Amino acid sequence: METDNTPHVQATFFTKQEEYSIPDTPFSIPSTVTSKELNGIVHGVLDQGVAIDEDVEFDFLIQGEFLKTSLESHLEEKNISSETVVEIEYVQREAAPRPETSLAHDDWVSCVRGSSNIIVCGCYDNTIRLWTLNGQCLTTIPGHSAPVKCVAWLSDSDTSDGSRMFISGSHDQTLFIWRWKPSTKETACLYACRGHAGSVDCVAVNADSQRVVSGSWDKTIKLWSTVDGEKESGDGENEDGDQHKNKKMKISGRKVETLTPLFTTAGHKEGVSSLAWISESNLCSVSWDHTIRLWDMTTGTETQVLEGPKAFFDVSHSSLNGLLVSASADKYVRIHDMRMKEMKGSYTSHTAWISSVDWSKTNEHLFISGSHDKLMKLWDMRSPKTPLYNLIGQKDKILAVDWSIPHLMLSGGADNQLKIFNYNNT
Repeated sequence: METDNTPHVQATFFTKQEEYSIPDTPFSIPSTVTSKELNGIVHGVLDQGVAIDEDVEFDFLIQGEFLKTSLESHLEEKNISSETVVEIEYVQREAAPRPETSLAHDDWVSCVRGSSNIIVCGCYDNTIRLWTLNGQCLTTIPGHSAPVKCVAWLSDSDTSDGSRMFISGSHDQTLFIWRWKPSTKETACLYACRGHAGSVDCVAVNADSQRVVSGSWDKTIKLWSTVDGEKESGDGENEDGDQHKNKKMKISGRKVETLTPLFTTAGHKEGVSSLAWISESNLCSVSWDHTIRLWDMTTGTETQVLEGPKAFFDVSHSSLNGLLVSASADKYVRIHDMRMKEMKGSYTSHTAWISSVDWSKTNEHLFISGSHDKLMKLWDMRSPKTPLYNLIGQKDKILAVDWSIPHLMLSGGADNQLKIFNYNNT
């Protein structure tokens, strides 16, 4: 009779998903087990008292980090004694996102934002396109005289007359505020925001939709108002000191009122690449100058600076966990807790510049990243070494990703395609 000389570990299992809960009595398990064998143990216990779909699989966490190797290797790496009773948390494994559709454009898709029922994206052919969630093109909007670099919704729902408002920024140094009326299928440019002396590469809308910030290759951040009573407020002059708040400019043959910024902040040494509101009055910016900066936008003053090793290209803030995720030229995604002034973790798997990141709006642990390596990746922040899934489909570098719609992951790239992946883990 053969004797199993494999070392064993005492372990208890627990979960926050009550429908899959098992007794917390200790199990003696071989130290060589992986998540596959642990799935067998949990399923074996559940099958004795709970009706569970055999397709349900679990991931396992020890001290808040996913088990991706053998139990023995994980304990050794984390300096956890195998002589103690190891507490193992298990969670239902995230379902793989499914490719939904691919929407063709005439040039690079440089930016994309989803809302409750419409997707807006900007292109290098100077146009903006609106799409339904099932892939119908509602309209193609001309107006900018250079590539569109950023877009954002001013609200995530229809206004009183059923119209939708959004904003676009361009290499032509302007931002335009647009209104789309689904009932008449008409798009109108309401305002032109002028003042930047370089490409407008990023824009962010405050939660109340009354304040918009823009970042530019000219190294500045500008604050704009969308409130009717403040349309002509601000300093009333452009970078050259010319008064122009009452001027009009023509967009697609129509005269449009020109807005001026409430104020301008300066601090970055290179172009501003991304912006994210982290509260009603506090803003985060990232830049080609290798820094992340926080600003008090009631006064326009800088409140915190974090140095990085390479240029930052994108940043996203999660209202669920209060953390920032950043995309960088050094191929790392990083999680930052600016409240504690520390980096919480770094994630590496991409093989080229990471161009874009976005948090899930419904799960505090999940985020996506897009890279010049043509891949969008789904990450769980508790799995720093390995992404949950690689989302394949883009044929050229990814320029933008978006997860504003909980069940849809979007990516746009230099292959002129907008890719839509369906995510449903319910």
